[in-house]
Amino acid sequence: MRSVRILVWVAVLVVAGILGWLSFGGGRSPEVAASGPYGVPFTLVSQRGQPISEQAFRGKPSAIFFGYTHCPDVCPTTLFELNGWLEKIDPDGSKLNAYFVTVDPDRDTPAIMDQYVSNVSKRITGISGDPAKVMDMVKGFRVYAKKVPVDDKQPNGDYTMDHTASVFLLDSAGRFAGTIAYEEDPDVAVKKLENLIKKG
Repeated sequence: MRSVRILVWVAVLVVAGILGWLSFGGGRSPEVAASGPYGVPFTLVSQRGQPISEQAFRGKPSAIFFGYTHCPDVCPTTLFELNGWLEKIDPDGSKLNAYFVTVDPDRDTPAIMDQYVSNVSKRITGISGDPAKVMDMVKGFRVYAKKVPVDDKQPNGDYTMDHTASVFLLDSAGRFAGTIAYEEDPDVAVKKLENLIKKG
């Protein structure tokens, strides 16, 4: 009976060890697991109708915000603030790129994105495209986005979008470098962008 107990405990320890190994990336250290570019490859369309891919997030650091043009407050506020920070720390646009990716591609065509973003900033590039491809990119960047009907009795009627409200920061190699939270202290947000530029 005692030998059976020992065998059971050995089996438990082996299973626990395997689960622990898998949870830490199959034996890779967290640093190695996070060393590659963030997100997934994609081919979408800029607000001006030009093809755009993940390569746009290489060569210079990037600030990326996911939202939609029908957004009542979070998106216009964030874009306005982001534009102000960019003008302050990188007025000529030589050190940092910024992007606004729609989470509502059914309504946000490139033309609508162009009209919307152009009213706020000349520094931020809107990204849209085929709805399925856009949502694959959104999910690949681990961004939460969900349609919420305005009227529960009309699920196919007008809707809003619940979505992640943070600005994602990527270094010049496309690696994740942090976030700026919604309603972040402006001085802290500027400091994060300055540190991102220094990191390169």
